[in-house]
Amino acid sequence: MYQWRKFEFFEEKLAGRCTIPEEIREKKIECCSSGRGKVVIGCDDGSVNLLDRGLKFSYGFQAHSSSVSFLQQLKQRNFLVTVGEDVQVAPQHTAMCLKVFDLDKIEPEGSSATSPECIGILRIFTNQFPEAKITSFLVLEEAPPILLIAIGLDNGFIYCIKGDIARERINRFKLQVDISDKNQSSITGLGFRVDGQALQLFAVTPDSVSLFSLHSQPPKGQTLDHIGCGVNGVTMSDRLELIIGRPEAVYFYEVDGRGPCWAFEGEKKLVGWFRGYLLCVIADQRNSKNTFNVYDLKNRLIAHSLVVKDVSHMLCEWGSIILIMDDQSALCIGEKDMESKLDMLFKKNLYTIAINLVQSQQADAAATAEVLRKYGDHLYSKQDYDEAMAQYIHTIGHLEPSYVIQKFLDAQRIYNLTNYLENLHEKGLASKDHTTLLLNCYTKLKDVNKLNVFIKNEDGAGEHKFDVETAIRVCRAANYHEHAMYVARRERKHEWYLKILLEDLGRYDEALQYIASLEPSQAGVTIKEYGKILIAHKPRETIDILMKLCTEDGESLKERASNGIYLSMLPSPVDFLNIFIHHPQSLMEFLEKYTNKVKDSPAQVEINNTLLELYLSNDLNFPSMSQVSNGRNISLVERSGATLMSAESNNKVSTGNTDHMKDKDWLERKEKGLRLLKSGWPSELENPLYDVDLVIILCEMNAFREGLMYLYEKMKLYKEVIACYMQTHDHEGLIACCKRLGDSGKGGDPSLWADLLKYFGELGEDCSKEVKEVLTYIERDDILPPIIVIQTLSRNPCLTLSVIKDYIARKLEQESKMIEEDRRAIEKYQEDTLAMRKEIEDLRTNARIFQLSKCTACTFTLDLPAVHFMCMHSFHQRCLGDNEKECPECAPEYRKVVEMKRSLEQNKDQDQFFQQVKSSKDGFSVIAQYFGKGIISKTSNGTVNATNPENASSTNGF
Repeated sequence: MYQWRKFEFFEEKLAGRCTIPEEIREKKIECCSSGRGKVVIGCDDGSVNLLDRGLKFSYGFQAHSSSVSFLQQLKQRNFLVTVGEDVQVAPQHTAMCLKVFDLDKIEPEGSSATSPECIGILRIFTNQFPEAKITSFLVLEEAPPILLIAIGLDNGFIYCIKGDIARERINRFKLQVDISDKNQSSITGLGFRVDGQALQLFAVTPDSVSLFSLHSQPPKGQTLDHIGCGVNGVTMSDRLELIIGRPEAVYFYEVDGRGPCWAFEGEKKLVGWFRGYLLCVIADQRNSKNTFNVYDLKNRLIAHSLVVKDVSHMLCEWGSIILIMDDQSALCIGEKDMESKLDMLFKKNLYTIAINLVQSQQADAAATAEVLRKYGDHLYSKQDYDEAMAQYIHTIGHLEPSYVIQKFLDAQRIYNLTNYLENLHEKGLASKDHTTLLLNCYTKLKDVNKLNVFIKNEDGAGEHKFDVETAIRVCRAANYHEHAMYVARRERKHEWYLKILLEDLGRYDEALQYIASLEPSQAGVTIKEYGKILIAHKPRETIDILMKLCTEDGESLKERASNGIYLSMLPSPVDFLNIFIHHPQSLMEFLEKYTNKVKDSPAQVEINNTLLELYLSNDLNFPSMSQVSNGRNISLVERSGATLMSAESNNKVSTGNTDHMKDKDWLERKEKGLRLLKSGWPSELENPLYDVDLVIILCEMNAFREGLMYLYEKMKLYKEVIACYMQTHDHEGLIACCKRLGDSGKGGDPSLWADLLKYFGELGEDCSKEVKEVLTYIERDDILPPIIVIQTLSRNPCLTLSVIKDYIARKLEQESKMIEEDRRAIEKYQEDTLAMRKEIEDLRTNARIFQLSKCTACTFTLDLPAVHFMCMHSFHQRCLGDNEKECPECAPEYRKVVEMKRSLEQNKDQDQFFQQVKSSKDGFSVIAQYFGKGIISKTSNGTVNATNPENASSTNGF
């Protein structure tokens, strides 16, 4: 053991101030105990003294009348158990007794001394338990309030007391060790071992070590060894091992016998255990000095060594070791902090011991990693790179990886760097940059085997410990395409897999096969991203895949085609328009195939819009579409970000043949476009299956006159239809169109003839034949007054009066007849008005004679009381009932007239009036009608007599 290194991991605490208080110095210390932040000292005068931190005297009390032999401070409860001599109460009772004090219960104030309450007194020796000298004492706290007390005697017996001493509910039993020599039968030490439900007791004599199993009844004992030790040479470790100190060595015992043996020479006066350290006070026979040693058995070093006086007691409390000397001096020794101990080791470059030290004392992982880092730095400075890397690897998870990586970036140490990065990935702590660096290391080393193991992970267990996209990107950059594709395919990174196939390897057929094997949703995503490349190189195959995605080829389509919900679940062709950005011919082929197969697609409008753009374009190119729309989102092609570009012409074909082919293609597309316009707007639909505004713009841009006229006619924009004929000066077609669209009996617009007349009036050339035909229809439907006709045609200098002579003559004759009819009607109305006024005047000035002899209601002879009305009707008063103010015979007709007038007044609407004036052939007749209804009249300044309804009917009715 002399080879063990010595260190000063402990230091003296309270230097010069750790002394036994004066209150105890004059007494002899018999026993000591510690716990719950106190040191308890029993003296020969029967007193017990309690010391606080720093060995400061707290208080003392008289526990026994004579000496205190043993005591123990309990840990779970603040109880103190003492064994001492008291005055004999009777001759048959011994003076030795056991007491239990509750240190939390102090005697009431006013008492002569401070003393805790004694909650139990027990005589140790009885008739069944004969008296003997007590040599050892130990208390075990079981479930409160149960205590198990073991008392060792000099005759080899152990008296055990178990129970609640305060209530005197106890059970006594005794144990005996095997005795070979009566002179060596004294029990020198005891130790409890509690392992689950198993309760065991170690007992030590000078020549034996025994173990009793107290959980069995009766307790069973066995001898573990035939060597023992003296008093104060027994203790228990943290792992519940029994430790005994003999002159030749220190022995450890477990339940199955002797365990490790440490050959520390010298007489062991005191043995203890403190925080994993073995404490020994050893007497050196050569120089008669005592040495106090602290042994670190795990790391095989002496943590502290100190020459001391004769030590009588050794305690552990407050995180320190307390040694009480025979001369009643004291020494407090405490462990240094971990940082101080490590600094001491680092100065001596003892990194291995430092690592073992932090691991044995269960320091946190960060502290251990720091020690390993320093050790690694030390080895690195000595150019021992392999061993340094071994230490750095242990710091993974606590040390920043960049610290290590920077040290090993040199090409000569790439193997060490690779090893570190592999472990970093193995523990799942690698970032994307670490993955990149490791793969670069593999590629520089050209170590394909390790690259295969790292990438392909042949065991296939668990998740990958690297960033997948980073691995793919690095392998691709290093031209390890197969490895990159392997990872991409296994991790279902379809975009990366196809990017390598298409952009790096150009394997288009394989890419198409891979897309076809994917789920429809994934296949759709990949086609959107890489469809441009596929269309450029494999247009037909790509279109076939798109058809399968959008229609799900097979019989199921025919069965479910009528189900709109099912169709809406499939991808729409609209989603794939952007991939045809440079290939409009392929786009047209794809959409035609789709529309031939699916007749009621949810995206039918968008599809038709795109097809019409393709059909109506002069050369499958729309350079000005975005300018015409001024940024408005008018086409689906623009919405998908696609601007269709014209296909390149074959330079080998002659210019004449090329033009001929273009013209033929243009005509075919125009025919297709017109068919689509008509089929997309069937008569039963109010709105077409395409965007009308967009198609009109397309027709105008590409001078597609047939399409424009069809759309205008379907939209009932008849004026725009004839405008198309006017632009081309097609007079015959223009008149035929007006005959078809200007017939009001068939829902046409007669005002077209007025527009047509205006056109001929402004034409500036001789069109007498056409004008005469137009005037025939205008006269027939009375569309325009003659004055307007004359003014309109007067603008054309090429027309003569003979063109309208017959028309004017007929109109004048017609107007003359109408004037004569109006004159006769006026005379009649004037005569009727004069008669009415005369009647009104007669009613106001002359008396009326009522000569009726019968009641108008009941036709019986009229008698009094009777009521006569100005309308010459007479009634019995009883026949009128409560209504005496209006004639029952004339009232309904009067109310009808009043109600009609009120309705007309309420329905006054200027907008309606002006609309009728504007749309009527003769606006003056409308105004006259409103005057006749009394809607347009002067405001009356007089008041109306509301009490006389007859007068009201006579005055306001005219």
